[in-house]
Amino acid sequence: MKESAFIVGPQTIQMLQLGHPWVIADRYTRKWPKSRAGEVIRLADENGRPLATALLDPGDRVAARVLDFAPMELNQEWVHAKVQQALDLRQRHLDLDDSNAYRLINGEGDFLPGLTVDRYGDYLMVQLFSRAWRPHLPLVVSALQKTSEPVGIYEKFRPQQTRKLAEKANNLSRLLYGKGVSGRLRVLENGINLLVDLEEGLNTGLFSDQRDNRRDLMRRAAGAKVLNLFAYTGAFSVAAAAAGAARVTSVDASAAYLEWARDNFEANRLNPKRHDFLVGDCRKVLKDLRRQGKTFDIVIMDPPSFSTVGKSRFTTAGGTSDLIADALPLLERGGLLITSSNHQKVDLADYLKELRRGALAAGTALKVIANFGQSGDFPYPVTFPEGRYLKYLISIKD
Repeated sequence: MKESAFIVGPQTIQMLQLGHPWVIADRYTRKWPKSRAGEVIRLADENGRPLATALLDPGDRVAARVLDFAPMELNQEWVHAKVQQALDLRQRHLDLDDSNAYRLINGEGDFLPGLTVDRYGDYLMVQLFSRAWRPHLPLVVSALQKTSEPVGIYEKFRPQQTRKLAEKANNLSRLLYGKGVSGRLRVLENGINLLVDLEEGLNTGLFSDQRDNRRDLMRRAAGAKVLNLFAYTGAFSVAAAAAGAARVTSVDASAAYLEWARDNFEANRLNPKRHDFLVGDCRKVLKDLRRQGKTFDIVIMDPPSFSTVGKSRFTTAGGTSDLIADALPLLERGGLLITSSNHQKVDLADYLKELRRGALAAGTALKVIANFGQSGDFPYPVTFPEGRYLKYLISIKD
């Protein structure tokens, strides 16, 4: 640990006293001693009073991430204890008996800020959201080997500018330990088979933070006509079809993702020919479906925070209301509109305003009957509101 204290300003002191684990770069951090990413440092006020032990990431917006509010050593024993604590939480308190794809370590929520680990069957994927963890990866890998005994461990660096990275995404992962996976890996979620790719692309093809919400959908989908917008690789679509939906229509701008979705259907012995897969911009497809007189009992929209399709752009902040206004005419009276956003900077109150604007534009009354967030394997401290990012609302059309 760096012996010299790293001084923080009044605003950061207030946030640390409230238990927030981040030090945001400011005029105080710019005066810090020159150090390398991954240094364990001691945070203090201008009087030298110790405040916390943190992991340094100079040059990043989050200049330091708190490991503990007391003195500590970042060693094998400390890392192993945190990994074991995360594993115990999931084994004791979460229903994962029919799932082997879930988040094992959720960064700040498991007191390993800037680091996540996802389980995919016998494999683990370590994601670094801060360069500060790279020097300590051997400690993490050793702890994961001892506690989880995986066949292989992959690592992926996730910088803030992921949008630019996604445009060049090929082999973004590297094997840290064990045997690699050739092609897509079949995993289990809520008793359903889903295919993931651990080696290529920015994402694996499955977002486990929606696992509990997909389980809830399965309770509602039997016999329903379901429209899934921004379907991606079809996890929501497969969940609905497996639960007995009469017909599922999956819409996405990517033909490759919809082909992946078809493969997910077939992995569950669900005939994709009995369902619809439509490639195109969701708003344009909605207008086409309306002209055709199509109606649905459930409409699902789980868009990315930002997407670009040709000259068309979608953003959660501002684009949701237009999408809802276009979708509501296709929803049967008494039908369910399921809307979701993972945009961290859009809080629930602002998101509800988007729903209100969309409903008013469509001349339709909507009632929210359920409000969910991310699955329990994505815990967050009450002192870290940024950790509660997922909004998942189920509304009924009157």
